[in-house]
Amino acid sequence: MMPNLDPKALKSMMDRLGIKSSELNATKVTIELEDKEIVIENPQVMLIEAQGMKSFQITGNITENEKQEKIEVKDEDIEFVMEQTGIKDRAQVKAALEKAKGNIAEAILELKKSD
Repeated sequence: MMPNLDPKALKSMMDRLGIKSSELNATKVTIELEDKEIVIENPQVMLIEAQGMKSFQITGNITENEKQEKIEVKDEDIEFVMEQTGIKDRAQVKAALEKAKGNIAEAILELKKSD
């Protein structure tokens, strides 16, 4: 930025240029991308408004996580896999289907392997 610039002078200059800034009291910021998400814990978030546009400046502790694809498992798929494997534990079968991303054959093979 500009070295040795008084914060009050900087704010005054920004006001003259029509730039407003305010700090937001955020507890966590999440940015979702196609393949991952960026999570910023303990963030300091500044909202900057200029020329009708809003921008955010964010600093904090950053972590990146692979995006977890949520699979919708149908009841009839669970029932079918339970019949094919003989497993009575509905939660176990559902977990296997989720792990197999809904692929019934893959879930059956995985469950039969663990017998």
